[in-house]
Amino acid sequence: MFSLIKKAMDEVENKKNMVEKDYHRLSYHLMAPSGLINDPNGFSYYDGKYHLFYQWNPFECNHSTKFWGHFTSKDLVSWENLLPVLAPEDWYDKNGCYSGSAIEKDGQLILFYTGNVKDDYGNRESYQCLAISDNGEDFEKLGPVIVNQPEGYTRHFRDPKVWKEGEVYYAVIGAQRDNLTGAAALYSSGDMKNWNFLGEIKTNLENFGYMWECPDYFKIKGEGVFIFSPQGIPPEGDRYNNIYQSGYVLGNLDLEKATLNHGVFHELDRGFDFYAPQTMIDEKGRRIMVAWGGLPEVTYPTEDKGWVHCLTMPRELEIIDGKLVQRPVEEMKKLRRDFVQIEERISGKKTYPGIEGDSFEMICRMKSIEAGEFGINLRVGKNEKTTLKYNRLEKKVTLDRSNSGEIFAEEYGTTRKCPIDSSEITFHIFMDKSMIEVFINNGREVFTARIFPDEKSQGIEFISDSEAEISIKKWNI
Repeated sequence: MFSLIKKAMDEVENKKNMVEKDYHRLSYHLMAPSGLINDPNGFSYYDGKYHLFYQWNPFECNHSTKFWGHFTSKDLVSWENLLPVLAPEDWYDKNGCYSGSAIEKDGQLILFYTGNVKDDYGNRESYQCLAISDNGEDFEKLGPVIVNQPEGYTRHFRDPKVWKEGEVYYAVIGAQRDNLTGAAALYSSGDMKNWNFLGEIKTNLENFGYMWECPDYFKIKGEGVFIFSPQGIPPEGDRYNNIYQSGYVLGNLDLEKATLNHGVFHELDRGFDFYAPQTMIDEKGRRIMVAWGGLPEVTYPTEDKGWVHCLTMPRELEIIDGKLVQRPVEEMKKLRRDFVQIEERISGKKTYPGIEGDSFEMICRMKSIEAGEFGINLRVGKNEKTTLKYNRLEKKVTLDRSNSGEIFAEEYGTTRKCPIDSSEITFHIFMDKSMIEVFINNGREVFTARIFPDEKSQGIEFISDSEAEISIKKWNI
């Protein structure tokens, strides 16, 4: 393994100057040192640290090669990028160490991942594999523990997420039926090595896309949550406008019957660039989620600079009034500096000294007095702006990146909308060079988007078509 990992690290060194001088590299979001990062993997808390692994191609900005890269942190804010822990060099993962999860067992950290294998004709084989570590950094591969897939499914069978209930380990695996519809398979084990197929998880989403990737099941205060990323969902008005979606249903999984009695499917994020989320529970009992800040099969502007994509900030999850609510973890406050606060009434367009920048956190509460539409223009420059606004007549929040800078993925539209019925809207914004995450009304809705404005586009404008109250708190990061 050392030779392949050394080759990867040599590639990082070769591309270092080109990658690091790119203005659009991020300040506080996690990125790979070069090449492509996509799915977060193995998100876990072990031996006093958070461990966040990731799909990584160090050589190209595509999905041709997949290592597991490795970040660690003690506080979810300051991260160290260590050597990769899995390299695609064994017969059972030679075409990619695909996504998976992690769990602690008997004092060891165990990785459970998909080994991808293709023959000379492109035919796929899928192996669910283990790797173990005594220190969270050096891993020994144990090889496959589930070979290929049960009858009735194609070889698109991947992304195992493992958890433990009582003395039994369970895993849910993303799958595609032979009739080319998406599903999830449920397995159980007493030792993580010998697995029993319990059946397909029965839902009322029988023809919901052609593949379900990155499934994740957990409970928050006794209420079950099933997260997955279905591919092949056609747009429906303001919903499902990205090439692929990520979302959840609420409902408890009957482990004996492999049945999930659940509610409606909700998109986790209403923006442009969010996919393949994974959650973990930490030592404080919090359910925390991280996702890929990007999408498959979309070309991004930084690819010719030797790097592409990032991960979202960690978000704490709660269930409130039958909805999964997402908020930035409390630790993000450690990054705050240079505080500015404004409170007044506005009408028209307004700017303020000290309210500008390309890397900041801002909480803006806007309440209509007479206004029908109000919002914020971010990263304002010559012919550039990213608009976040609320229309009281439509009862919708809109994120518009049609003038955000370098244009990409136009075929999927340049605006995203979601319904909210309120005369008062709070925009909690995290801007980071080429990444924006917006938490609406304390995390009831979230927008994530990549934008690529000019370095000089750092203005912020507050807009209202009539009188509105505004309260602004801003920190540089």
